[in-house]
Amino acid sequence: MEYKDYYRTLGVSKDASTDEIRKAYRKLARKYHPDVNPNNKEAEERFKEINEAYEVLRDEEKRRKYDQLGAQYQQWQRAGGSPNGFDWAEWFSSGGPSNRGRVRTEYVDIDDLFGGARSSEGGSFGGFSDFFESIFGSGMRPRGASRAGGAYRVDGRDVEQPVEISLGEAYSGTVRLLDTGSRRLEVKIPPGVRTGSRIRISGEGQPGANGGRPGDLYLVVQVRDDPRFDRRGDDLHLTRSVDLYTMVLGGEVIIETLKGRLSLRIPPETKAGRVFRLRGQGMPRLRDESEHGDLLVRVTPTIPQDLTEEEKQLYRELARIREAT
Repeated sequence: MEYKDYYRTLGVSKDASTDEIRKAYRKLARKYHPDVNPNNKEAEERFKEINEAYEVLRDEEKRRKYDQLGAQYQQWQRAGGSPNGFDWAEWFSSGGPSNRGRVRTEYVDIDDLFGGARSSEGGSFGGFSDFFESIFGSGMRPRGASRAGGAYRVDGRDVEQPVEISLGEAYSGTVRLLDTGSRRLEVKIPPGVRTGSRIRISGEGQPGANGGRPGDLYLVVQVRDDPRFDRRGDDLHLTRSVDLYTMVLGGEVIIETLKGRLSLRIPPETKAGRVFRLRGQGMPRLRDESEHGDLLVRVTPTIPQDLTEEEKQLYRELARIREAT
């Protein structure tokens, strides 16, 4: 069996941080994605290799096991051993104990990375190598016969569950309580999530068979439409009616934001439909909630109604003055 150097596949060092691994994965995944390289078998195989490497290096437990294996394999090579003579048996996946004693959630936004396509996390781009299957197993097919009883160990399948939140909850982040039947889970939904965002809860999917690991539970987020704001990425768009006098003479209006109320200065002779950009008043960036998108406010004049005869006369006088200039 061939040893896979996942660090080389992603082009990162062995002490690379999780963020560096994620950035390298994104860059390569975009480059070799099948939608970008239609009918290109070489790119498709490269894409699968990238997915497989990321599947291991993004997971703390898989990465720890892989690093231990890599150290022993390299020691074997330095001692003059041939790859064919390396004893892989002790590294073959044995299912291991499930990690059900704690809840681990991880934000996954596959659509953001691939424009709607799914990586191995979503199940559309499978095809893990024999190396991966033997060392880590797979929920797509049996991991392989155990050395003792010959029974196949099969990982449990992942499960998806929809969860609906308001735009305000997407802005500030929220918590949902889930009842899995065996216990209640408190799951944090981070600020900045969008419709289609997926929150992974490790080990809370379908149980495995014959010692296989349980699958994961994915919460698929649906953000309800808000009657006040139109969300476009991390920016929010708002239409604000302003009285005609303020549009003509200038003044200030109060704007309701998801953060609170603020004052917007309207300069004199503002045209209908003008858009004001309030920087940093939009949605928080998902992976850096200290940064925000912008709030874009489009102002439209409110035409006064139920005018008195005196008010109408003043408008006639204004019209006469404008015609004379």
